[in-house]
Amino acid sequence: MSSLVLIDGHALAYRAYHAFPPLTTHDGELVNAVYGFSRILLTVLKDLSPEYVCASFDLPKPTFRHTQYTAYKAQRKEMPTDLQTQIERIKQVVETMNIPIFAVEGYEADDVIGTISTKVVADGSIDKVLIVTGDRDAFQLVNDKIHVYMPPRAKDAFYTDVGPQEVVERMGVRPDQIIDYKGLCGDTSDNIPGVRGIGEKGAVKMLQAFETAEGIYTAMKGPEKLTAEQKKILTAKIIEKLANGYDDMHLSKELATIDTHVPLDFKLEDCMLRSYDKQKVVDLFTKLEFKSLVNLLPKDDFEGDVQASLF
Repeated sequence: MSSLVLIDGHALAYRAYHAFPPLTTHDGELVNAVYGFSRILLTVLKDLSPEYVCASFDLPKPTFRHTQYTAYKAQRKEMPTDLQTQIERIKQVVETMNIPIFAVEGYEADDVIGTISTKVVADGSIDKVLIVTGDRDAFQLVNDKIHVYMPPRAKDAFYTDVGPQEVVERMGVRPDQIIDYKGLCGDTSDNIPGVRGIGEKGAVKMLQAFETAEGIYTAMKGPEKLTAEQKKILTAKIIEKLANGYDDMHLSKELATIDTHVPLDFKLEDCMLRSYDKQKVVDLFTKLEFKSLVNLLPKDDFEGDVQASLF
């Protein structure tokens, strides 16, 4: 069975940054995010043994969503300076391991990942895609062949393979309902408004009863056809909120939808997990003082002892 692992660069960098306390080399370089990211990467490659792997990172420029809605992610603080300084090091780790990085101006890493994952599944070139991310936005991409592989928040916890059933267990809705879910209740982390007054629990109940956001609005036009249970969900107050928030619902759905048609020069063969110069990886990890990560590499794949005072 052929498999492709997609690394969500910035999402994992943020997770690593917050998961590990500040670590500095003897030269004073801050490397906690680099260490955490590298540990995730090595663990994933060891545990999943994919035939293909690639990564995607966000670019600093605005995306089409910012053009469409100027308040998109406007509430977010800028990336901490001490994380910004580590991003290039993280990319260096990825590139030293001979893993290609894809990024397209005007799009987020989610869009690039969505485009690649749906393409390789649709054309039959890959049997299983695993998106390595801590971002639940990717849940909308999940199906029988595309799963999300979530790193643990706790150091010793397990990685979680999130398929369709796990999305339902976590979110209360199916993967194909995630966009409608965000259209209704929004997403505070991305400043997506949703319908004013509709929360997460309310959105789940409505989608469980009416399947889609449009199904809810259609039901509002024929209240006499509603069952007793449906009437409990679509109360007069809820109907008023939905009616007033129709435009925001549609805008929110558009903002929440991962674009799976990014113009991308992608060739699967470029992502084949091929041999890399392991001594270069050892040299880089030694420079960064990552003793525990050096020890994760196969012992027979490089010559010589690594002599240094390391983490």
